[in-house]
Amino acid sequence: MSIESKHGNACGRNGAWAHRRDWIKGSIGLGGIAMAEMMSGNLANAATSRADSDAGLPHFPPRAKRVIFLFMHGGPSHLDTFDYKPQLAKHDGKPLPFDKPRIQFAKTGNLLKSPWAFRQYGQSGAWVSDLFPHVAKHVDDLTFVKSMHGSNEAHGGAMLKVHTGSDTFVRPSMGSWISYGLGSENENLPSFITINPTLGHGGVRNFGSAFLPPIHQATRIGSTRAPMKNAKIENLASATATTPKLQQLQLDLLHKLDAANAGPEGLDAQLAARLESFELAFRMQMETPSLMELSRETATTFAEYGINGGPTDNFGRQCLLARRLSESGVRFVQVTHNYWDQHSQLKEKHTELAAEVDQPIAALLADLKQRGLLEDTLVIWGAEFGRTPTAQGNNGRDHNPHAFTYWMAGGGVKRGFSYGQSDEFGFYAAEQKVHIHDFHATVLHLLGIDHQRLTYRYGGRDFRLTDVEGTVISELFA
Repeated sequence: MSIESKHGNACGRNGAWAHRRDWIKGSIGLGGIAMAEMMSGNLANAATSRADSDAGLPHFPPRAKRVIFLFMHGGPSHLDTFDYKPQLAKHDGKPLPFDKPRIQFAKTGNLLKSPWAFRQYGQSGAWVSDLFPHVAKHVDDLTFVKSMHGSNEAHGGAMLKVHTGSDTFVRPSMGSWISYGLGSENENLPSFITINPTLGHGGVRNFGSAFLPPIHQATRIGSTRAPMKNAKIENLASATATTPKLQQLQLDLLHKLDAANAGPEGLDAQLAARLESFELAFRMQMETPSLMELSRETATTFAEYGINGGPTDNFGRQCLLARRLSESGVRFVQVTHNYWDQHSQLKEKHTELAAEVDQPIAALLADLKQRGLLEDTLVIWGAEFGRTPTAQGNNGRDHNPHAFTYWMAGGGVKRGFSYGQSDEFGFYAAEQKVHIHDFHATVLHLLGIDHQRLTYRYGGRDFRLTDVEGTVISELFA
């Protein structure tokens, strides 16, 4: 099945583009026809090495069309945010009444109650701490997963596990797999964008494409801790003053040179993807400046997102840009905030960090809902792990991969719903446990993808995001 027949004819092509396609078809025979076919379909699906090209993606009707992943790097404490544990307050200062996990980053002491009060909100009666008063107003639109668990207590390994499914090997990220499977809804924009990502703890591997064609790696906007108002897409514009006409001639020359050296089956997949990246960058120059220009939004929108020069300004800009990108057809947008790693100063730093993200996240949910986008946009909030119920020092919590909380909204998940439980102190996932592989399988399923069928052959074997594991948690579906 051709890419064009699966995703529809591309629109908005100019005369020069059509002329180049005609030239390729008429000058280099079957290899040129194959190349032209790739360029005529959805851009992000143009790589020739798709293992599932005849699988008919999506595999079944999707509940969600796109994803916004709000990633809280460092590991917020589930026990101080969304997983209410009254036993912690009751037994504050006492020893944990069962054995601690064998893998532990540092020594912890006795049980530590949450410094924040929890209250019930909405018709669902969900418990949320005073850290998130704005998000709390939206609990009836959220599905909480309170039994997440992983296998690595170190930031680097846990980050990679969440993003790629593997904490030891170089693997494509979740966004790259989704890009590979579904492509972009807008041929002039990338299918995967990461906003202000952390460049530590696994770095670019967390949003890289590994052995998938490079067009499926994330396009980066800004970097962690950099002011979002100055963020941009690096290397998009030419280093020298170049007119669009001259750039078009340069791209034409590249195609001619590469086509002249193509084998009997056409261009190498990696080379084809590289050429498509050049073409994408050229088209992005026309579309991204207006998307990045947040000043086109109203003063009311700025106020709702907290874009006012205060503590919410930076993350507010990230969330607003995520909405604009998703609305414009970007398939997977990741928004990163850090550094939730309070081995000490839990009360002080969690208060500060939550104040930076609470209002912008709530504004994003309300904005998507008001625009009718939340219905088919899956919003995910989470981190690489949670924290221990036992104290590290006097006012801190250590890493805890054995139990943590995620929540989702929109995109076909239930509203006002909670799934799974950690134990009474929040150290282990106890009921309806959800491993990272299960979560990945579930996200892919919501997008209409069978996680066992989305594969890529590399090094003599078929790889997939969930490796040889993963169970779809259908109880989360609306």
